[in-house]
Amino acid sequence: MKVNDLRSALEYLKTIDGQLVETDVEVDPKAELCGVYRYVGAGGTVQRPTQEGPAMVFNNVKGHPGARVAVGVLASRKRVGYLLDEKPERLGFRMMEAVEHPIDPVAVPQSEAVCQEIVHLASEPDFDVRKLVPAPTNTEEDAGPYITMGLCYGTDPETGAKDVTIHRLCLQGPDTISMYFVPGGRHLDIFREKYEKLGKPMPISISIGVDPAICIASCFESPTTPIGYNELSCAGGLRGEPVKLTRCRTIDELCIANSEYVIECELMPGEYIREDINTNTGRAMPEFPGYIGNALPRVPVLKVKAVTTRKNPIMQTVLGPSEEHVSMAGLPTEASILRMELMALNDFVQNVYCAPFGGGKYAAVIQVKKVAPIDEGKQRQAALIAFAAFRELKHVFLVDEDVDLFDVNDVMWAMTTRFQADVDVIPIPSVRLHPLEPSSDPLYDPSCRNHGCACKCIFDCTVPFEQKDRFKRCVFKELDPAHWVPEMFK
Repeated sequence: MKVNDLRSALEYLKTIDGQLVETDVEVDPKAELCGVYRYVGAGGTVQRPTQEGPAMVFNNVKGHPGARVAVGVLASRKRVGYLLDEKPERLGFRMMEAVEHPIDPVAVPQSEAVCQEIVHLASEPDFDVRKLVPAPTNTEEDAGPYITMGLCYGTDPETGAKDVTIHRLCLQGPDTISMYFVPGGRHLDIFREKYEKLGKPMPISISIGVDPAICIASCFESPTTPIGYNELSCAGGLRGEPVKLTRCRTIDELCIANSEYVIECELMPGEYIREDINTNTGRAMPEFPGYIGNALPRVPVLKVKAVTTRKNPIMQTVLGPSEEHVSMAGLPTEASILRMELMALNDFVQNVYCAPFGGGKYAAVIQVKKVAPIDEGKQRQAALIAFAAFRELKHVFLVDEDVDLFDVNDVMWAMTTRFQADVDVIPIPSVRLHPLEPSSDPLYDPSCRNHGCACKCIFDCTVPFEQKDRFKRCVFKELDPAHWVPEMFK
């Protein structure tokens, strides 16, 4: 099946055993919906018990008649492979190729945009974005309902450059949404600062429920996609055809034409709000490292101008610490690392995996192949290149070509039998990390100069080239096991 929006993605998953489950039992979007999926298929850094399981669609959402909620669409590397028509182990390469062969988005008339089949204007009586959009809370501590899979699209007021990214969006009132920007030069934040200096509101469209290729492509960061690179072009490269955009109804901006929901907003200059103003819990929502984030005392404010939807729309959401975040953040990170490794070291690096225990951002396993004495030491150079490719990376694990980098048990085997801490740990102190990593703080280690600045580390679990004969794995007979147990090897 051709996948080009959320609905076609869900229909395709229905045709594959074990990839999608639906329920008509009523579910409360406040903590209950995410609580259910925690057991069904969240995975990632979610507190155990959890598992890798199917995507799930809730067809009966309390307080939102006619609406549905989909979760976990990308919460499995195997499922991402199905949706992008690629082998799971090659997804990083596929993402890299899409960046290098982008296809720019195109604009279509509003009459062709299914995202505007139904239009709700903020000027209408009783307008309330919280009633129109069934955004769930992950936990009972959350500051409020969060849009976690909203594709925020905006324009640089000086250059006209476009950018699309996913941000933490909390529904605060009938026409008010708070928007959190991770410090560190996110492109939309740079645009926002320019509008702020001009004293003008910044038009932003929030598209929810889109082609999974768009969700993943939007998570690319510099230096792979520098400012001015529209990540929707990468999504076009993944699909081999352009993403379709259309003009919003109430703001001077574009939105994704086949979205399930579009929220048309303006980011207000000089206007801020406390993130937990409605709950006073001191908490925001669970983030990808597996901890609940602290509510911020001052975050920018979006004023909603309209909400447009398809008929019987499907809200897409994600559990913050789930495997779904690993897919969205990890695959672009793998592609960014691979791209720089291949440029510098040719085919010495075999593959890269941003494992779930790092949330897709903090940890990478790099597989290398030493074929000559001169290759010794290149593995550590590869780790340094990875840190340059993705500044938020904290730990790099280096393994040989005979180790399955996608199997954490195999990586730990290599670390146990091919690693000595006194010679194979390479710490890199006082380097900028990600602000959501809680141990990177002077409270944890006084050597941290400030929050988010701490020690990165290389774990060299490769065999020294001159000793490769000492570390050969057992060689078993090659055969086709389907001859004996066909039900297990279809």
